Order: sequence, then structure tokens, then C-alpha cells
Amino acid sequence: MSPDAIAAIGLHDEVQPAAFQPAPVVGGDELPFGRLVTEGLRAVDQRLAASQSDLQALALGESRNLHEVMVRMEEGRIAFQLLLQARNRVLEAYQDVMRMQL
Repeated sequence: MSPDAIAAIGLHDEVQPAAFQPAPVVGGDELPFGRLVTEGLRAVDQRLAASQSDLQALALGESRNLHEVMVRMEEGRIAFQLLLQARNRVLEAYQDVMRMQL
């Protein structure tokens, strides 16, 4: 392979960082933390419900695309794991604060 061909292949393998999207602004103030948590929980719940309904449709023979069902199930699992890890970090930070001596 020529060096130019290798360089061209390398251009396509670059991973582009996700664009930073700041929190939505409402009336000049950022959204409250509780509302962000609630929206995050709702989004994870919707992903899990969608994967559950897809799985039920597959079991009933109504879905013919196993690949999409498996992808949605994996997306739901990953979203739930992310939520669980965020919860663990928040709980750990809370416990650290409670252990601090004043």
C-alpha cells in the first residue's frame, strides 16, 4: 500500500468528539437540578419501555427485525447502567459530605 493510501485510511478512522451542548436556558436561568434529574429518569424509562415492547412484539412474532430489537435492548441496558453509575457517584459524594467534620 502506498503512503497516500494509508494516510487516506487514517483520515476516516479519526474519532470526532461530541459537540458540547449546554443546558437549556429558561428565562435567563439554567434548569434546576431536580428537573434535569427527572427528565433524565424519564428518558431512561422511555428507552426501557420501548425495548420491552419491542421484545414482546418479537416474542409474539410481530417483529421481523431481530437486529433492531437487540440494538434497542442494548441501548436501554447502557442507559440504565449510566443512570446507576451516576446515582452511585452522587450517593458517594453525599456520604463524603456527611462524613466531613465541621
